[in-house]
Amino acid sequence: MMWVWFRAVRIRFLLSSVIAATLGTAVAWNTHGAIAMQDWAVVVVGVAALHASVDLLNDYRDYRRGIDTRTRRTGMSGGSGVLPEGLLRPEQVRRAGIICLCAGAAIGSYYTYTHGAVVGIILGFAVLSIYFYSTRIVDWGLGEVFVGIKGGLIVLGAHYIQTAHLGFEAALAGAAAGTLSALVLFVASFPDREADRAGGRRTIVIRLGPERAARLYWAFPGVFVCIILYGVASGTFPWTAAVSLAALPLAVRAGLGMMRQYMEPDTHMRGTLLYSRISGLLLVAGFAAATPATAGAV
Repeated sequence: MMWVWFRAVRIRFLLSSVIAATLGTAVAWNTHGAIAMQDWAVVVVGVAALHASVDLLNDYRDYRRGIDTRTRRTGMSGGSGVLPEGLLRPEQVRRAGIICLCAGAAIGSYYTYTHGAVVGIILGFAVLSIYFYSTRIVDWGLGEVFVGIKGGLIVLGAHYIQTAHLGFEAALAGAAAGTLSALVLFVASFPDREADRAGGRRTIVIRLGPERAARLYWAFPGVFVCIILYGVASGTFPWTAAVSLAALPLAVRAGLGMMRQYMEPDTHMRGTLLYSRISGLLLVAGFAAATPATAGAV
């Protein structure tokens, strides 16, 4: 039964939030020279729980609306499939989503008590967004915006919990992480477009049409590259952060494939996911490997 729940929470997508929380901690190490590993571990659990609640509640609501029964499920899109296949009951998934939401909110509430209103504001945005994600945010075509902001706030929040400061470095690194997460969601919406349209959604792919939307692919890695180059050139990021650009050929290959096969993008969705995860991990490594900015300070 455990494998069914792993499938339900879509582990491969949940990793984006884990990477973002770790990136925020790595930025804190670089800017302040010290981190509390126990706080990193608790934050990872909290953001993972909140992320899992999004996917579980989205699965429940999409199933109730008939979206997941119309779509063709792939390893990257179409929901987890546990409800259409009868592996779990809708009420089980809904209850698990609420439990995960409460667990993440409880951890966030603890840090709001210990670290103040900044964490509370980030937590409030997360809880409201999770509640409205499947009922309003995706319907309005703002899924990529939500995911991008979510990734950025995770980085910023993890950094703040370690340092009690909101830093431009963390905000810029958060923008990079959010861009990678938004790209994955954007590509995953291509196979779901007809089912989403029938369910009343207006995603970017539906609004632009798949051919025009495929050309928008390049905007996401383009923004990521610009953020990294600016961060390194301005001294906001350590020079080692440039290692995150090493995965760019994966994005180029996937993007060219999307241009040719936007109607059947399965292979290129997997390539995009690989690009996103490797780039995020390399950015974490770039910050972790750099000498802290406080080294040698008197």
